[in-house]
Amino acid sequence: MNEEIESIERNNTWKLVNLPNDKKAISVKWVYKVKVNPKGEITRHKARLVVKGFLQKEGIDFNEVFAPVARMETIRLVTALTHYNKWSMHQMDVKCAFLNGPLEEEVYVVQPPGFIDKENESKVYKLNKALYGLKQAPRAWNKRIDRFLSDIGFSKCITEHGVYVMKSATSDTIILCLYVDDLLITGSNEAQISKFKVDMMKEFEMVDLGHISYFLGIEFQKTSEGLILHQRKYANEILK
Repeated sequence: MNEEIESIERNNTWKLVNLPNDKKAISVKWVYKVKVNPKGEITRHKARLVVKGFLQKEGIDFNEVFAPVARMETIRLVTALTHYNKWSMHQMDVKCAFLNGPLEEEVYVVQPPGFIDKENESKVYKLNKALYGLKQAPRAWNKRIDRFLSDIGFSKCITEHGVYVMKSATSDTIILCLYVDDLLITGSNEAQISKFKVDMMKEFEMVDLGHISYFLGIEFQKTSEGLILHQRKYANEILK
């Protein structure tokens, strides 16, 4: 919980203010999650501060909400292309991604349970950026990372808005599949991929997960005969 609040403060996500007379503050809650690796082993316990988005009113608290992600068919196609070209595949995760998305609307939330300012109990937080649970949070984050990727030289696929491609002067290629805060990265030049990772980590709080092994519930297993994609762990969890 402390780590989550620190991330919010570090990202300048909110500001403690008096609630305007014509506004209502939306409630928040803590959501707890256990993170596991492909073997089903617990890697960390996570607390997420979430806005009760079902209390939002369209036209007041939010307008547009759609945010594109890479389709599973596209991810499989990129995987096949990568294997055919003998490229490596990497994965990265954006920590607290939604906290990076600037808001266009004026939104206020109550102080979170366990972290109420005793000297300012009547005040609320005005959001500068999105929090998880807000209906417009995915769109705000997507606009933020889309702008950054464009600025560093990526072009968005015109038929698949969750896929970005960068072509260098030497005709090397980097392909990025974006699924909310999960990134699948591949390309013809390892040095350029490494540089892209550094650029991402300078701009956002990132976790570099190295070569791909587990992505969106899919396990990637290399064998002497090729690459196998399966969902054994996911299937076992369903059957429990």
